[in-house]
Amino acid sequence: MSAVAQTDLPGLRRLHRGKVRDTYDLGAELLFVATDRISVFDRVLPTLIPGKGKVLTGLSSYWFDRLGRIIPNHLLSDGTDGWPRALREVGSTLDGRAMIVRRAQRIDYECVVRGYLAGSGWTEYAEHVTLAGEALPPGLREGERLPQPRFTPARKNESGHDENISHKLLNHELGTEVASELERVSIRLYEAGRKHTEARGILLADTKFEFGYVDGSLTLIDEALTPDSSRFWNAEGYRPGQSQPSLDKQPVRDWIANTGWDGVSAPPELPSHVVEATQRRYLDAYRRITGEELEL
Repeated sequence: MSAVAQTDLPGLRRLHRGKVRDTYDLGAELLFVATDRISVFDRVLPTLIPGKGKVLTGLSSYWFDRLGRIIPNHLLSDGTDGWPRALREVGSTLDGRAMIVRRAQRIDYECVVRGYLAGSGWTEYAEHVTLAGEALPPGLREGERLPQPRFTPARKNESGHDENISHKLLNHELGTEVASELERVSIRLYEAGRKHTEARGILLADTKFEFGYVDGSLTLIDEALTPDSSRFWNAEGYRPGQSQPSLDKQPVRDWIANTGWDGVSAPPELPSHVVEATQRRYLDAYRRITGEELEL
């Protein structure tokens, strides 16, 4: 199976090369291409995870379809049928990993919803007994399910980590009406996702959504409920009070953390067993959520 490191599509102007996606200008629309790049600690690694981009595109398309009753999304097409000729001619590169989407005026905040205490949410709670600056009951353990899902926004940064912020600051920067609508919609999306994944033996610990405006209407953009944007845990074997195994790039994080890499020099190549373990987790998440095997 060949992996895609990057794309350079003839006749198309590339607007942006992110950690994973390449974005092209189609005039009134955009072309998103999900590569097989993988990043940890805000650095793109030199090793690819074959098929990862297809998992991200396939899952996002699946969720955009299921969640459309809650809020419109920017997806127009995720298949090459009916695409402009310039795109069809490179269909073998794009097949299964590309989407044509509506242009949106992006809201530069990540809308994170947490159903369990993990990651930076657990770090904040352990230090301050708060989450996004708001008090939580004392005595909760790492990985514990929260009494109800919590909206914990973050300001997007062009480089480095996104910055977790409080509800109060989000209200100040976006206005109470917009901030409240983002919270309401994000929690509805999370709850719909959690209900679906729990029925398939997966706990949706937390996830992030991004929004923008299309023709003045709030619209779900970017991706939705993928292993890159979400923390998925196996329901079987879940034990609060400890770190939980995730259906994502955890094997990469664990291996990198044990190499002594300083985070500044060139990242190391991943060994084949880490690549294979990570690929299995992405494919497992896709299969269990959609009920179908992904063709690579």
